[in-house]
Amino acid sequence: MKRRQFLCAIGGGVGLALAGRYSGAFSEPAPKPNIVLINADDLGFGDLGCYGATKVKTPNIDKLARQGRMFTDAHSASAVCTPSRYALLTGRYPFRNKGLWAPIFLRDPLIIDTGRMTLGTLMRDAGYATACIGKWHLGFGDKTPVNWNKPLKPGPLELGFDYYFGVPVVNSHPPFVYVENHKVVGLTPDDPMVYKKKAATKAYPEKMGLSLIGGAQAAHKLYNDETVGATLTEKAVNWIKARKTGKKNDKNFFLYLATTNIHHPFTPAPRFKGTSKCGRYGDFIHELDWIVGQVLGAIDEIKATDNTLVIFTSDNGGMLNQGGQAAWKAGHRANSDLLGFKFDAWEGGHRIPFIARWPGRIGPGTTSDQLICNVDMLATFAAILGRKLKPDQGPDSFNVMGALTGKPESPIRDHLVLCPRSQKHITLRKGRWVYITARGNGGFTGRKIGQHGLGGPPAHKLTKHVNSDIEDGKIKPNAPPAQLYDLKADRSQTKNLYNQHPKIVKQMQTLLAKCCNSKRTAP
Repeated sequence: MKRRQFLCAIGGGVGLALAGRYSGAFSEPAPKPNIVLINADDLGFGDLGCYGATKVKTPNIDKLARQGRMFTDAHSASAVCTPSRYALLTGRYPFRNKGLWAPIFLRDPLIIDTGRMTLGTLMRDAGYATACIGKWHLGFGDKTPVNWNKPLKPGPLELGFDYYFGVPVVNSHPPFVYVENHKVVGLTPDDPMVYKKKAATKAYPEKMGLSLIGGAQAAHKLYNDETVGATLTEKAVNWIKARKTGKKNDKNFFLYLATTNIHHPFTPAPRFKGTSKCGRYGDFIHELDWIVGQVLGAIDEIKATDNTLVIFTSDNGGMLNQGGQAAWKAGHRANSDLLGFKFDAWEGGHRIPFIARWPGRIGPGTTSDQLICNVDMLATFAAILGRKLKPDQGPDSFNVMGALTGKPESPIRDHLVLCPRSQKHITLRKGRWVYITARGNGGFTGRKIGQHGLGGPPAHKLTKHVNSDIEDGKIKPNAPPAQLYDLKADRSQTKNLYNQHPKIVKQMQTLLAKCCNSKRTAP
């Protein structure tokens, strides 16, 4: 896949973090915790009961929120799946990686340099047992196209994970197989995998890949859309249960669980079908909630709850596809009152649910409006381990542990760069202000809702009159050339203030150019 190098040329300490308990009182340093990071797929800001959803029921995730802290201003560094995952694992903005703006697919090799620190290497080097289970979507090997018949290395194991099992690309794109460590599960030498012409599957027309891959009948037969959630859950639960052996030298563990729920196609197991009020979309959310419940139950079973930091979040905002539209018509708002959807520069594209639980360290039933980002996990986990990152490690990652465990009087993050699908719409958040460098949403354009299930039309086609730049679903001819919003007063981005605040626009342009042209933005 071709990706243009992005040129940003727009116009014109663990002691403090962990010493205080959630009450703010000083106490002894905490022991290093186990960490379970659950990264859901395409889960929007309004897709959970604890974030206001009424058409779906998410009791396990809601309980997690009651036991921990829920963030209302958390973001993914990208509104697109692959770049977002790159940022999460590396602590680095995706545009720094040869202009990574779009998802990659089955032909693309590993896009993370094996010499770069990741969450996996950070935790493994600290003596943790590490596992990555679920959707990978960051490529395998070092050649294009990927040879699925040979060992798939480098991959997750070369980035610090002791064990990997999951879906190699995404549940809507081939190959529809599982990969375990370096090998396609069920692959046999006498039935190799081969690239074929473009085609859609009969069962799920939205499963349109850049090119299909055939052969390997045994491997493909092991993959069933409606059992993927249960399969990944079983692997995660069994891995967690295996961590408890009762020996004094037991390792701490780090699990990165990346679910395929709730990415299209919406294929919940039969037991979840018809259980929500917004079709298969909601049913898939119900299955996701069950997955979270199973994982939390496994942590309880090995009696590790009190010393395990659990983080639940999403890779980007909710998507406007066929299922998303059906849920919309049923009254469900995947991204709550936010403007936009997955891929967009608008808030709905990248503002995400983020919940953290760490008994005794994170106050139960608390909420934070601190600005945080998934790119911050590397620096935050490093602080938990008492490790200081080098300048080239997690260059855009802020240590937000203070926001997790305390109540900082001032913002930990004073700015954040956000990447939608369109590189022309790169976005800067600073305090109450957000600046978008072009008109419109910067996501999918010119598509009919449901076409291949990839995405809908531009978000303004559905929202029509909710933004001052939009009339009858179109951008007004006299709309400003870029966008500026006051999110404190107008979280739904109804009024573009670009013309009213030229000084702020200039300040945002200058800071954005500085961020894009510097090698490091974190403190």
